[in-house]
Amino acid sequence: MTEAVAEKQSADGTARAAQHGLVAHSDGDWANRVPVQTRSARPKSTDVADFGRVTGLEAVWKFTPVAKLDALLNGALDGSRTPVSVTGAAGVSSEWIARDDARIGRAGIPEDRGAAAAWSAFGEAHLVRLASEEKTTAVVTRDALDSSPRAAHTVIEAAPQSEGLVILENTGSAQLSENIEIVVGDGAKLTVVSVQQWADDAIHLASHHASVGRDASLTHIVVSLGGAVVRLNPSIHLDHEGANGEALGAYFADAGQHLEHQVYLDHDAPHTRSRVTYKGALQGEGAHTVWIGDVLIRNNATGTDSYEQNRNLVLSEGTRADSIPNLEIETGDIEGAGHASATGRFDDEHIFYLQSRGISEEEARKLVVRGFLLEVIARIGDEATEERLQAAVEAELAESVR
Repeated sequence: MTEAVAEKQSADGTARAAQHGLVAHSDGDWANRVPVQTRSARPKSTDVADFGRVTGLEAVWKFTPVAKLDALLNGALDGSRTPVSVTGAAGVSSEWIARDDARIGRAGIPEDRGAAAAWSAFGEAHLVRLASEEKTTAVVTRDALDSSPRAAHTVIEAAPQSEGLVILENTGSAQLSENIEIVVGDGAKLTVVSVQQWADDAIHLASHHASVGRDASLTHIVVSLGGAVVRLNPSIHLDHEGANGEALGAYFADAGQHLEHQVYLDHDAPHTRSRVTYKGALQGEGAHTVWIGDVLIRNNATGTDSYEQNRNLVLSEGTRADSIPNLEIETGDIEGAGHASATGRFDDEHIFYLQSRGISEEEARKLVVRGFLLEVIARIGDEATEERLQAAVEAELAESVR
């Protein structure tokens, strides 16, 4: 092949000019295979066949140990009902609905093969609905899964003007891929908390899709403490005027553990607001955390106010924290937007201050980590859950803070 070739016949029979004298090779139309550059341009589909096989070289998978996810990405998934229990007060309802129910697909659809595989495989969706204007709490517990590959689908709906808290509790062994849809009606206030306290062998892929109504508010909180591999990706779409979205996360990775969160805030209406704060701690050889934050402010999202940040506290050698904040702004008429990321060891001044008050260095380090993570946990709004997670963090710290 030489630079003398000025154009080449494309697959549809039309001529395509070669760029800088280069032309496509016969083994692939590489000239038209430009990688997706922005989050909003990612392909979307509920059919797993529309996504190629994951190699780990893709931008959305390059930090993930994809070999450990083969059964969930490429195998047959059990899409039957997952064992689940729901406790809640008046105003909370729970039911299973067919996959062709009109209430499915309102909050968003998959952007990667993992989510699409789960969507293709599930048979029924579990619907949890909150309808009371008085604040109500629903706890959804899954603790009886096994290690067989499963797919699940959950829909959480807050009726207009309602107010509520939904806590998703995940414990025990599992090999689970799932989609969770969150639909917040106009004027509603909803907090959704997803707690991952899986057993050490658990593998969990989750995509959370949220749509927030006019003058409505969603607080989305993720607490990831257990599991061999956890990859949880929330996408919050502020697609109605005055919508507010907060995405909070706390995670603690031990030796050999992989905890990954890819957060997306999509401002697609005027006068929307978002805040993203994820905080993580790492200790032990091979502990790995990944945080990728994407905020998109579309050209019609005038008056947007947005800020995202990620903080990681490294407690020992041999750990790795990847942190990548991204911000796309398509209009200059906004209130403000920004992002920040930091990864480091203990603040020596904090440790010195505590030691000067008669606290040992080891206890001082524990206090710093405890305060660092509990800032997020304290936002849950359920005393029993907050106390249990505080105890879980204490247990992590008791193992080794050096």
